[in-house]
This record gives sequence, C-alpha cells and structure tokens, in this order.
Amino acid sequence: MERKKREKREKGKKKKKEQNLVSTVVKGRDNVGQQIKVTCEEIIELVDTGAPLSVPVGGATLRRIFNVLGEPVDNLGPVDTRTTSPIHKSAPAFIQLDTKLSIFETEIKVVDLLAPYRRGGKIGLFGGARVGKTVLIMELINNIAKAHGGVSVFGGVGERTREGNDLYMQMKESGVINEQNIAESKVALVYGQMNEPPGAHMRVGLTALTMAEYLWDVNEQDKLLFIDNIF
Repeated sequence: MERKKREKREKGKKKKKEQNLVSTVVKGRDNVGQQIKVTCEEIIELVDTGAPLSVPVGGATLRRIFNVLGEPVDNLGPVDTRTTSPIHKSAPAFIQLDTKLSIFETEIKVVDLLAPYRRGGKIGLFGGARVGKTVLIMELINNIAKAHGGVSVFGGVGERTREGNDLYMQMKESGVINEQNIAESKVALVYGQMNEPPGAHMRVGLTALTMAEYLWDVNEQDKLLFIDNIF
C-alpha cells in the first residue's frame, strides 16, 4: 500500500515537471540500405517573460558583438541593459517621416559622383568574392565617423564565424573599434551565425535595426546600418 502511494507521488511530480519542459526528439537515417533510429532528447526549461524580445541600445552597444537576443558574445563581460528596446514595434506614422531629399556625402569621390547615396535611403551592394565589398564598408564606417561624427551598426545574417572574426579584427586594426575607449568606438556588431537556427537569421536584422534606430531617434546621430546579406 505504501509502495503504491510513493509511486503515485513520484508519478505526479514527474507529470508536473514535464508540463514545464519541452522534449525535442530528432530521428535520422544512416543510409538507404540500413535504417536506424537515432533519438536525441534535450530538456529545455521555458520561461514566459510576459514581454516582447528586447535588446540593449545606446552607446553601451558600441564596440560590442551581440547575438539576436542582444546578449554579448565577445567575452568582454556584461553590457549595460538599463536601456532596452523591443525589436517588434509599430512603424512610425507617415507624418513622422522625413520626406526631404538630400544627398549623404560618403567622402568617397567616385561614389558621390557616380552613385550618390540618398540620406535616409537604401543601397544594395552586389559583388563576387574578393572584389572589395568589405573594403568599401570599412571606408564608409570610417568616413561617417570622422566626417559626420556618426556611428554604424553591422548585422551579419548567416555569417560564418571566420568571416565575422575577420571583419572584427579589421575594424580593430583600423581604429573603428577601440577596446580601451568606448567613446572612440564607432560600430556595433550583431550576428546570427550560420550554425544558429533559421529563426535567429530571420530576426537578427531586426535586432540590428533596433540598435540603429535608437542611435538616430534618441541620440540624433548620423548612422549607417549594414545588413550582410539579404537574399
């Protein structure tokens, strides 16, 4: 009798625990000739925050590398999260939009002459490997920082770890990122890496956009938002 009561209590505890956990089961086949079943179970605790996904914004994001959740992934310690902003929010009203046409001077003569950028507009940069896309990006980031006192946000969608690391090291060498002085750093990086789920790739652009919007709306700084890549 006592044994049945104990088993019933344990069963109830197990059932209650399972209500708060999600079990993911993955099944695969080795080859066509031989069928095997591989089951991998991972117990993940779900927490309902009762709020939309929010990420840190403001000057504290400069020189740091974030994932889609706004968590720093550069091993440089925690980031100031006193100021955050949701990545999903309503678009600004039409009356709030700036319809005045003006040219954004990049300080790159061939660009300003042949393909000028519109302030507040969008530009697509297409090219094969090793043709200088990253060099142009670095020049734009440098020029907006020095000529306009602005900042940049780089969003890497499905980036390889090697590519992201190379870009980060190039930014440090050029002085765009200064690990010793945040005030001299002019760029924040957000990555949804290739090994992450599709949901991270889909939302990493929104995370980068949220950080860039705050720099313009609140700090009123000129900013460039780079998304690499969109297809």
